[in-house]
Amino acid sequence: MARMRQDFGTLTLVMIPVAIAINIAVGQLIYSLKIPLYLDSIGTVLVGVLAGPWAGALTGLLANLIWGLSGLNVAYAPFAAVAAVIGLMAGLFGEGGWLRRWWKVILAGLLTGLVAAAISAPISAYVFGGVTGSGQDVLVAMFRGMGLGILPASFGQGVTSDPLDKMVTYLLVWLIVRGLPSRFKARFPRAGGVV
Repeated sequence: MARMRQDFGTLTLVMIPVAIAINIAVGQLIYSLKIPLYLDSIGTVLVGVLAGPWAGALTGLLANLIWGLSGLNVAYAPFAAVAAVIGLMAGLFGEGGWLRRWWKVILAGLLTGLVAAAISAPISAYVFGGVTGSGQDVLVAMFRGMGLGILPASFGQGVTSDPLDKMVTYLLVWLIVRGLPSRFKARFPRAGGVV
């Protein structure tokens, strides 16, 4: 319990709303441009690797709920649990030292993307019929055109785009963290596993 209180220090509590704003701003831009990536979890992964898995999970959960329930993009609220898992995994990979080497950063992103795809496919298929209005809808249509049902098509879309998306996200966060001053990183109790 003391460790969790330490994880949610003042700096983390200040960083979470900033990370949520980053997720929504970048994600909304990518969504509007219909680019077949998301890039909507940069803030979540950043908080996860610096402040730990629970702070990352909370950031992802809140980002999607705020984004979806605000009316900016209602499609995001049902994926709040997926965003929480992304933040949790980022924190665990950070703690495990996976963000010290570039190739482990890529592997962490790929693994996170595969887990996100597996969790999000049923949500996409059964809540939205596979069509969320994003750039990934073209992939669902392609898989449907190949004769796949809605769930396999949604899963196919996920395993096609989510690993690449999370790999890019992790690499961006890795570059951001590498650029942060050591004194700033030292203020986060879980940042020891990062560069």
